[in-house]
Amino acid sequence: MDREKSVGVGGESVEELLRGVHARLLPIGMVTPEVAAGMRYARVVADELVYAYAFDGPTSVRSLTDADVERVGIEELGQAARANLMRVPVRYEEIALEGRAALHSVYGDSHFVASKALYLGELARKVTGESLPHAGALVVVPTRHLLAFHPIADGSVVQALNDLATYGLGAYEDGPGSLSPRVYWWHRGGLTSLTVVDEETRTLSLRPPQELVALMKGLVRLDRAGRIRVRRAAPGPAELTRATVESVARLAQDPSGLGDAFASALALAHVRCTADPVASEIDTWDAWETAVRLGTALFTGSGPEQWCLGEGNTLRLPATPAAPPADARAWLDAVYLALVCRAHDRVARLCEVPLEVLRQDDTVDVHVLHWIEALRTYLSGGPTDAVVEKLLAAMQTSLPEALTRAPDEFVNGVDFQPVALFHRLFTREHETFAEVLPEAITEHGGYWRESGAPRARVALGVLAMACLAHDQGFPIDPEGLAYLPRYLVDGKRVEDIS
Repeated sequence: MDREKSVGVGGESVEELLRGVHARLLPIGMVTPEVAAGMRYARVVADELVYAYAFDGPTSVRSLTDADVERVGIEELGQAARANLMRVPVRYEEIALEGRAALHSVYGDSHFVASKALYLGELARKVTGESLPHAGALVVVPTRHLLAFHPIADGSVVQALNDLATYGLGAYEDGPGSLSPRVYWWHRGGLTSLTVVDEETRTLSLRPPQELVALMKGLVRLDRAGRIRVRRAAPGPAELTRATVESVARLAQDPSGLGDAFASALALAHVRCTADPVASEIDTWDAWETAVRLGTALFTGSGPEQWCLGEGNTLRLPATPAAPPADARAWLDAVYLALVCRAHDRVARLCEVPLEVLRQDDTVDVHVLHWIEALRTYLSGGPTDAVVEKLLAAMQTSLPEALTRAPDEFVNGVDFQPVALFHRLFTREHETFAEVLPEAITEHGGYWRESGAPRARVALGVLAMACLAHDQGFPIDPEGLAYLPRYLVDGKRVEDIS
């Protein structure tokens, strides 16, 4: 039997109201003009959703009126309503879907379960044990007894958006207690509808705001490049070696695969440092040399080249025209690799890549482009004032409030650390550089934690700055520095790349 009761005057005391009041989401259709006249305190919090207070009595649930609110006081009532709502018992289930998207389902018998979406950050911590990313989550509240959400943390957000739309619509149509068929974006405590309703046909479509579209594009690019922290295990060196050899062999027939070949070689260079963390073995050097050659060729073109990748693998790179992609982070990878391997001629070639090409990359935040300009100007021997200007711009635009494409935890843990080190390198602060270097390594480890991603193995940007500093006489002892292969830092494993 449904315990729902329309707005009415109850005989509860103030103490009883405070014990029984709950914050609640109502479908806007339930708040008729007559009802709204007695609930002027209620407010629309998202398309089709109204925030109100409800009293959960022994036999019925009723929406509170302005008179109830006035009797108790809006501030005290609001605090009690939130606290009582978050105490409502729920059941939790993680629903794994095809691909990598997963939906977190929260459900129960209470009329107030879906209303917990108002405080999704707190709810997510309770049921999953983890905080939501800075970007928030996608969420559906199809019935008052159910909500489902997906944290916006990696490229699976695109699949999750469609899956949540299907899941939410089905649950809304099935009921009971239907609330909303829409998908919402929970971000910084607010709900934004991503669903558009065609009033003539009553059909639904998804139309995320440009801010979210840009964020999703950035996450997809970061994910495909292996930059997002994930739990899945990385391929082993044998598998990555085979993939790299095969991808290079295909370039003679399909030059467009050079980007994939570079990505494979870069992953191999990182993974080789799992079993060889100091980079003392020839196979490890071969992997790094391969990544340098392919990264440079991707952005600057190349004549025919031939070299070895481990025993029995001779790689032949055909002549490649200069056709740099609009991939700012891949350019940084290529430069970092060349700096680590002291391939200074290749660094110079990479610095000649037109900036206007890299600026066409609409998946990166502006701090990445400022950092590229600062580093490129410095490595090219450009004016000091220009380096300072772009370096300061990179630091200012990497603050959380300025980010629209990348998660701030990634930017702080990975993106920003080479910038901070370069600042101390550029200003020749030897002691401060030595203090900041372990902090950068700690940030790298804190971001990746137990991830199996290849990039977790080596702090590439930090390594590049450490190599630059070492070669400029900074007192760096690579012994015991995690994520920084010792024989790459001091150059003892480095060979000439012709």
